[in-house]
Amino acid sequence: MSYGNDGGAWRGAAWRNDGGVPPHAFDPLMQPELFRGVLTRRVFAFLIDLFVLSVPVILAVIFIAIFGIVTLGLGWALFWLVSPASIVWAIVYYGASIGGQHSATIGMRMMDLELRTWYGARGYFVLGATHAVLFWVTVSFLSPLVLLVGLLNGRRRLLHDIILGTVVINSSVRTQVTSAARASY
Repeated sequence: MSYGNDGGAWRGAAWRNDGGVPPHAFDPLMQPELFRGVLTRRVFAFLIDLFVLSVPVILAVIFIAIFGIVTLGLGWALFWLVSPASIVWAIVYYGASIGGQHSATIGMRMMDLELRTWYGARGYFVLGATHAVLFWVTVSFLSPLVLLVGLLNGRRRLLHDIILGTVVINSSVRTQVTSAARASY
């Protein structure tokens, strides 16, 4: 039974006046190992993901070029599809990867990173797709400032992470920290 009153609610026998908002799941002061080396790993994960995204696009361009030769130039009309298909491919890749069971792209998994919401939940498709779009938009407008933001906060969040309420953490350390936390209860 829940009654709303000034953002508070009855939960069992206790009165809470925090609006039902859970606390941050990852605290850089209590668990600094979750954020150690994250920015450097994110750069390498991005480069790996860029490679993964580029390979199918390059293969498609090669196919269209050969198809154009075989069709005496008619197949080259398909080149206009490369840009929109690349954008759709990137959005689907990030959405499916971050929305998957690992909550990380291939590059992030190789660098032992995962994306979580600020309250600790796994990523989902729309969050992953929005994360990618917002990253490219912020990098387009504020290229150096996006990276500086990560140096100025304890959770090493970039601008698009702050806007979306996400955090990128070391995944192997997260499993160790949560196991230790469960054992202490």
